[in-house]
Amino acid sequence: MTFALFLVTLIIVALALAAGMTLAWLAWRRTRNSGWVDTVWTFSVGLVGLAGALLPPTGSGALTSRRFMVAAFACLWALRLGLHIARRTRGITDDPRYARLLQGWGADAPRQMFLLLQKQALVSIPLGLAMVLAAANPEPTLRLQDWLAVALMAVAIAGEATADAQLRRFATDPANRSKVCEVGLWRWSRHPNYFFEWFGWLAYPLLAIGAWQWGWVALAAPLCMYWLLAYVSGVPPLEEHMLATRGDAYRAYQRRISTFFPLPPGVKSRVTSWD
Repeated sequence: MTFALFLVTLIIVALALAAGMTLAWLAWRRTRNSGWVDTVWTFSVGLVGLAGALLPPTGSGALTSRRFMVAAFACLWALRLGLHIARRTRGITDDPRYARLLQGWGADAPRQMFLLLQKQALVSIPLGLAMVLAAANPEPTLRLQDWLAVALMAVAIAGEATADAQLRRFATDPANRSKVCEVGLWRWSRHPNYFFEWFGWLAYPLLAIGAWQWGWVALAAPLCMYWLLAYVSGVPPLEEHMLATRGDAYRAYQRRISTFFPLPPGVKSRVTSWD
């Protein structure tokens, strides 16, 4: 892949994600339920990965085993997460993370929401690009690190699905109303679903890195996802919401349990640098 072709690929990924988040904005305008934003985002990123795998940017047209691997990863990830978010969104009137922003924006909410979603498209470029670069890796055969990528993705999807299922069962039990979920994986991390979401993005650098120079760019994907989840749109607004709704019970949970990386129950208080 030449530098010119890399730039063209980067621009196509950026435009596709911008179009996807425009659709997300339209979905919000129609339903006034901002939960659909994350649903559309998930399917948009997944479609970028699928297209990047099946439509080679190098123009070779060869559908290698690695391309099918990336296509499968993109589809499995997008379908599992997208359908999960859609199911959750159908049961709420709005996402509390976006709702607070919308309330503060007042009459300027439509414009501010559009700009916010385009910013999300911008910071998602490393994710889409990593999938395309993983598929475009010219290595002719599968290597040990490719199979390690399969194992990582399998663990990530299974772990995130398990965490989501455990939280859903806990939340639907009337006896747990106003309580903090501390069962299963939620005893090891306050956000195990976020951890496994990040963990899956480690698979794409493994697929992308090889004899060609562009594979290393894929390392930006897990770095970007960790930053988003741990410091921007994941942990901070959700913890703020949980503190507002659960109060002291959640503060006690914060003291006992690691924020992001799973640690055995009780260890967090002795390893504060992990928080």
